[in-house]
Amino acid sequence: MHAEHREQWGTRAGFLLAAIGSAVGLGNIWRFPYIAYENGGGAFLVPYLAALLTAGIPLLIMEYSLGHKYRSTPPTAFLRLSRPAQAIGWWQVAICFVIAAYYAVIIAWSFVYTGFSVNKAWGDDPETFLFSDFLQASDAPTMDLSYVGGILVPLIVVWLITLGVLAAGVRRGIERANKIFIPLLLVMFLALVIRAVTLPGATEGLNAFFTPDWSSITDGSVWVAAYGQIFFSLSIGFGIMITYSSYLRRRSDLSGSAMVAGLANSSFELLAGIGVFATIGFMAANAGVPVGELATSGIGLAFVAFPQIISNMPAGELFGVLFFGSLAIAGLTSLISIVQVLVGSVADRTGLRRIPAVLIVGGATALVSIILFPTTGGVYLLDVVDRFINQYGIVVAALVSVIVVAWLLRQLKPLGDHANETSAIKLGLLWRVTLGVVTPVVLGVMLWDSLRTELAENYEGYPDSFLLGAGWCVALGALVLGVVLSLVPWKRGQQVTEEEVQR
Repeated sequence: MHAEHREQWGTRAGFLLAAIGSAVGLGNIWRFPYIAYENGGGAFLVPYLAALLTAGIPLLIMEYSLGHKYRSTPPTAFLRLSRPAQAIGWWQVAICFVIAAYYAVIIAWSFVYTGFSVNKAWGDDPETFLFSDFLQASDAPTMDLSYVGGILVPLIVVWLITLGVLAAGVRRGIERANKIFIPLLLVMFLALVIRAVTLPGATEGLNAFFTPDWSSITDGSVWVAAYGQIFFSLSIGFGIMITYSSYLRRRSDLSGSAMVAGLANSSFELLAGIGVFATIGFMAANAGVPVGELATSGIGLAFVAFPQIISNMPAGELFGVLFFGSLAIAGLTSLISIVQVLVGSVADRTGLRRIPAVLIVGGATALVSIILFPTTGGVYLLDVVDRFINQYGIVVAALVSVIVVAWLLRQLKPLGDHANETSAIKLGLLWRVTLGVVTPVVLGVMLWDSLRTELAENYEGYPDSFLLGAGWCVALGALVLGVVLSLVPWKRGQQVTEEEVQR
């Protein structure tokens, strides 16, 4: 797809809403509050803001500059930097394929639970209901592909919505959808937070969340957690922002846009923390237990703890619709951005038009998702794949891309100069130092920390064979697939990229 025929965002606001929609996902709502609480409460905001300014936004600017300068999705953008670097781009595409396949399932659960909230269908025991009645999960990790009808149908609906938005294009599909979804998400979540902070016991929850433990500032693991949270919540490291910025107009403010997107994402995380902990404070007061006993994250927070709270809350039905509706919308905007990386990358390298690319590439991703995850063993598969593709897919790919761009190809100054041509906030030595030194060091420490934990004990006590097949093989498989795809002699679009490489 030649640059001059490339689709473009209609407005800067449209791009920013799409970038914010990609960044604001499930992790903002169900991961950040618990991470902050576990790592010093209010004091966590110090390393968190440091991480945002020294790694999050600088890496975001690098990805914006890379996509915008070369008007390309990750494989072509990296190819235009250096032929061997193309493998990094395809590696990021493979990571997106894996994430999209399981991420859609959690969105499907959220849509169904939005309906369940109306009559509190989970009854008196939300945990048993979730795993036995709704997911019909097997007793142990298994590759059993027996289908669960209650998940299969909503999952198909999620994929139809996602592929429908993508088929409409960047401006008429993705931009228009985010202009509806993001304001709707904000209104729903603000209503939820206002309701949460007016509940009895909310103050105790907020005190638990915000009270600073200043001694945690000197703990290295707290800083690793802060950088990890920023990293995973900003949609950096796996090609989304390279892809989205490639559709920007020539005269676009890259560093300013990165600041706006980064700060908007962090503001939403803070809002999520207030809503979640005010609600947990209400539940703790009701049960007569400390807030710490009920604080949790992930699937347990969203689909077990919150249904319990909703059942005991005045007008809980409305609160449930707002909470699970917010989860579904936040997830959907992120899924759209992830699948766009796949569709855009294949279209760039083959010359396929958008609708055939969406049907072939998006359809294949949807098919894998529908075959593997709405099954009795799906929840275990999802858990392990998510863990390994995040820790040993996204983190490693980001580390390699930064080292290649900053150290091997020495492209930080040219990329910074490109951003400075049109940006209000100018990039200089500080930006290059944070990206060339701080970011690789932090990513390396995160990786080492994660590997040490992984090798000390099996994740969640899962058997070796299951972790090897669903975890290590998937993470390594994404890398191998990236290398293989980089060796394919793509037919169309090749001539342009050859010229770029020769320059």
